[in-house]
Amino acid sequence: MRAQRTVRAPAEVRGVGLHTGAETTVRVAPAPADAGVVFVRTDLPERPGIPADPLHLVDRGRRTALAEGTAEVHTVEHLLAACHGLGVDDLVVEMDGIEVPGMDGSALPFVELLRRAGVAEIPGSTRRELGLGRTEGVVEPGSEAVLSAVPRERGLRLSYTLDYGPKSPFPPQHVAVDFSEDSFVREIAPARTFVLEAEAQALLARGLGKGANHQNTLVVGADGAPVQNRLRFPDEYARHKTLDLCGDLFLAGADLRAHVTAVRSGHSGNALLARRLAALVRADADADEGRSRRLDIGEITRILPHRYPFLLVDRVTEIDGFQRAVGVKNVTINEQFFQGHWPGMPVMPGVLIVEALAQMSGVLLMRKLENTGRMAALLSIDRVKLRRTVVPGDQLVLEVETLKLKARTGRVQGRATVEGELAAEARMNFMLLDE
Repeated sequence: MRAQRTVRAPAEVRGVGLHTGAETTVRVAPAPADAGVVFVRTDLPERPGIPADPLHLVDRGRRTALAEGTAEVHTVEHLLAACHGLGVDDLVVEMDGIEVPGMDGSALPFVELLRRAGVAEIPGSTRRELGLGRTEGVVEPGSEAVLSAVPRERGLRLSYTLDYGPKSPFPPQHVAVDFSEDSFVREIAPARTFVLEAEAQALLARGLGKGANHQNTLVVGADGAPVQNRLRFPDEYARHKTLDLCGDLFLAGADLRAHVTAVRSGHSGNALLARRLAALVRADADADEGRSRRLDIGEITRILPHRYPFLLVDRVTEIDGFQRAVGVKNVTINEQFFQGHWPGMPVMPGVLIVEALAQMSGVLLMRKLENTGRMAALLSIDRVKLRRTVVPGDQLVLEVETLKLKARTGRVQGRATVEGELAAEARMNFMLLDE
């Protein structure tokens, strides 16, 4: 294991976003240990921070994007790849726009930015390292892209295969590299982003590629060669895909001991693998701490799709691995349903108590590693018993336990209590759906 790293001093760079075409200044600054990389939108009120982790990933197409509430940052993959390559774990990234500048289309300008700021170890800190107990694999939905992470005794090895078939202008290419700062800077960081000349107009029609030109993007003609530009490597297209993979894997939150292979993958497939590995990192952290991890409302809303006025879990107080979880719902007179159930005699509807148990079950099931990137839809409810009324001022304690879990279905037993007295119980069956 190594010490965590940040930068010694602030440094900044300004450029045009590849998709928005807008000029943005990016300023990197030191951060404390365990802070991770946090993007700060200085152009928005209250300067919202957006952590670089899988819980904040959003799909915006052809780029890696992160969001916290309504605040977003786009095209972060090249900067995150530079952080990954140089081992910068904790960083504040201030931006006065939504998109990280494209610069020359590679990660080299961001390597230079971080080196200008000075990379430094954080005394007394330790960077988490993830060793795999088995092969982890994902398939990118709607494509033939496949990614896998195979256990490795030491370090990270990346292999990428670009092969779009005989009708594609891209020649089949394969890149394999033992990941280190030196190999990243020499072999991966200089590779530039690319687009088919035939796709360019369609992307512009979708509002993308407004800042792309022949200097910051390899525009690939029908013969597979760049138009008005020259390749830096014979296999630069596959190398750039490897660069994107480096940036997306940074979101896992740990140094990896694995051989990661990818075939035809893009950002959505990379994100699936990053989510899977990040879940393993969280599980390791839970085991190391020897205690259950608590979740506040911010973390709950990143797992559950429910929102006001139908989010019925206020806090998760206990999680025992992936088998059992306990949470609370604080019942107040301000609940909307008390206006009609019933005026003058407010009682929480029993069906909403069961719904609270179902939401608590969703939190538990979605923390299961294989279910990252899915959501739990309630299929059926059995053995429902309502034992006591729940009224304003009560704290509903929600306890759920996994009885059975398969690839696509789950069964959970739930109990809701008030001051130790059983209020309701039910057995619930779920279908696990892709988001």
